Amino acid sequence: MLLIGNGRVITRDDTAPFIENGAVACDGKLIIEVGDYSSLKSKYPDAEFIDAKGGLIMPGMINAHNHIYSAMSRGISINGYNPKGFLDILDGMWWTLDRHLDLEATHYSAAATYIDCIKNGCTTIFDHHASFGEIPGSLFAIAEESVRYGIRSCLCYETSDRDGEEKCEQAIRENTDFIEYCRKLKKDTAEADLLAGMFGMHAQFTLSDRTLDKCVEAAPEDCGFHIHVAEGIEDLHDSLKQHHKRIVDRLHDFGILGPHTILGHCIYINEHEMDLIRDTDTMVVHNPESNMGNAVGCPPTMKIMSKGILTGLGTDGYTNDMFESMKVANVLHKHNLCDPTVAWGEVPQMLFENNALMGARFFDTPIGKLKSGYSADVITLDYDPLTPMDGSNCNGHILFGISGRYVTSTICAGRVLMKGREVLGVDTETFYARCREVSGKVWNSINSR
Repeated sequence: MLLIGNGRVITRDDTAPFIENGAVACDGKLIIEVGDYSSLKSKYPDAEFIDAKGGLIMPGMINAHNHIYSAMSRGISINGYNPKGFLDILDGMWWTLDRHLDLEATHYSAAATYIDCIKNGCTTIFDHHASFGEIPGSLFAIAEESVRYGIRSCLCYETSDRDGEEKCEQAIRENTDFIEYCRKLKKDTAEADLLAGMFGMHAQFTLSDRTLDKCVEAAPEDCGFHIHVAEGIEDLHDSLKQHHKRIVDRLHDFGILGPHTILGHCIYINEHEMDLIRDTDTMVVHNPESNMGNAVGCPPTMKIMSKGILTGLGTDGYTNDMFESMKVANVLHKHNLCDPTVAWGEVPQMLFENNALMGARFFDTPIGKLKSGYSADVITLDYDPLTPMDGSNCNGHILFGISGRYVTSTICAGRVLMKGREVLGVDTETFYARCREVSGKVWNSINSR
């Protein structure tokens, strides 16, 4: 038994959204009761206790689109890198990096990401991986670290024609092998609760018709696809020039859309494409910081959501702090639309409701709420509000008063991963020293080419 209490509880459960002084009781992987702190403390006197010390108690955060392989880019300087546009950024930075990642570097990229997730209270990620330096076994390497550190992960590999047919075939096999592996996991194992697979593809402009046919043919039934869509205007121009149709139409013609498919970004899509996404119950993920950093434009996210499309919030590898992504999304759409009234409701919905609904399409145990029967994904934060706080304004407090560094404890599926800001079972000093060695080797390999 585990009891997390003595704090303001934001449940995300409409029947009891806010408890002034509450607690969450967990048994094994599941939440069994949420309620008044004093009552639950008396009811479960022998439970292991995590004291929120008057702070906040919330569900663990969910990142709907991440890139673990980007972990080793922090601080990197690549000789000759001077991008003039989005395609230069892809080839000069990200494809250059992933071409130099072997399995060791993938292991360390994953471990570093999961430690950062723990520190920022993120307990579930959807990751879109690329390591063209060594493809076979890369998703299994990430999965090993996911289970080791206790973070829930839905993984896929970025299939692309950009590095030739052999690498493309390896990527297809890595996707299918990992999806089948996840489907064969026994439901009572830790791995089954933490791992799921999708079929990953980079973007339509690096995928020929022949390769898309291969992907669709190889993909296990109902696995879903995870693909970047219209992230840059170049993607749209390529689809129109090479295939005489818009991107979403091309994907639809290949049978790629559907309720288990995630489209990342969707900046340059029109209303017809939005209707097609809605009618096929396909999901979209918005990544505000990445879009701004790459100067590719602002997606019509408010319009997309008004269509009833399930739209989540991700980071595209830019950060593992979902509070940060929430803040940027809020101001981006106000700025872009010159309307201070927008995004107040849509952005919290993306982060706190839609990301959990996306998770429900891949994981059997429900996530995203502090409610009986849900996965015991709980975080505590050192936040003492200086103004009145209740269920009606807690999102405003989160938006303006909190970042990931306020997180003091992180629990995923009932396992305590961090307590009192200490990541448990990890010698972080030794790990970071070794991670610097591995990343330094990758950097040297890039700049000596």
